[in-house]
Amino acid sequence: MATILIVDDTPENLAVLSGLLGRHYRIRAVSSGQRALRVADSEPRPDLILLDVMMPGLDGYQVIERLQTNPRTADIPVIFITAREASDDEQRGLALGAVDYITKPIRPAIVSARVKTHLELKAARDWLHDRNRSLEEEVTRRMADTLRVEDVSIRALARLAEVRDPETGNHLRRTQGYVRTLAMELCSHPRFATFLTPHNIELLVKSAPLHPRFATFLTPHNIELLVKSAPLHDIGKVGIPDHILLKPGKLTADEDAIMKTHSRLGFQALEQAEEEAEQPVAFLRMAKEITLSHHEKWDGKGYPDGLAGETIPISARLMALADVFDALITPRPYKQAFSLEQALEIIRKGRGSHFDPDVVDAFFSRAAEFIAIAGRHAELAAGRKPLP
Repeated sequence: MATILIVDDTPENLAVLSGLLGRHYRIRAVSSGQRALRVADSEPRPDLILLDVMMPGLDGYQVIERLQTNPRTADIPVIFITAREASDDEQRGLALGAVDYITKPIRPAIVSARVKTHLELKAARDWLHDRNRSLEEEVTRRMADTLRVEDVSIRALARLAEVRDPETGNHLRRTQGYVRTLAMELCSHPRFATFLTPHNIELLVKSAPLHPRFATFLTPHNIELLVKSAPLHDIGKVGIPDHILLKPGKLTADEDAIMKTHSRLGFQALEQAEEEAEQPVAFLRMAKEITLSHHEKWDGKGYPDGLAGETIPISARLMALADVFDALITPRPYKQAFSLEQALEIIRKGRGSHFDPDVVDAFFSRAAEFIAIAGRHAELAAGRKPLP
């Protein structure tokens, strides 16, 4: 049963309206604006308010203004009831948010019809609101399911590399943390806010409106995609023979050439997966960039494409430093771990040659966090000194 709040300072009017409507609705009747505000904000909250305009203290206009400012009462429809018939008064009431305007003396048929109409409208609005909320919850649930499937798929793919090399598992977890740390440090840097390459600059000159790749790059959403994609950077190593991948010594020139194919092998696998998907998968685009280009160098002497400077995707530039730092401080079948001091010096010397200078600066700004991440997933070798 719908609840109607009747507000009028005249007892006779309250009695008439209560008698007229009380047979079909739950009635709450008050004689002042102050009491109306309290009742409207209490349970059971009214589905409709019949509000007298001319009252001592707070008049109807003041009451509706206060109702509109309270989120708990702002959506309650208000019908003004008044003896005044001036069109200016009616316009003022409607402008303040009233849904209708009834003049005195009360005509039962008019009041009943208006009340019934506005209660039905409110019921329809409430149904639509509930329906929209249910749809939003369903969309949120399905998006969460999709993200879980993505995460499981990424972990499954990453496990392929981990099966080939047990140390890879911790390497993936560490580099994922490193990449997030770098991205958070650089997300406000003007060079990383947008992805400007010479190719994109040419597009900017030629095209309008703004090309979509000029959109902000290191947004919270893109950072999450970057972190999610990072574990796939070495997925191509599943195609490298064990006698090369696990060789406990320096690779020959031929073996090194085969090892370097892992970046393109991983890219091709992800590209094929993307082509076979029924719709675009956002993380695969970034995963392909990372997988293909994380061994490129700032000076153009990396592989597989010899990219240099800004032509290297931002995601790959961040992954490059994360990958090298972890390789330096971690023992591998073919080498001992470098000391922390040695690793820091190698990163410092690689500024502007191997690595984007600003990425190196970001690394040193957050170096303590890198050390903490390394420690969480594998204890640093005994005898290393903390950061100076």
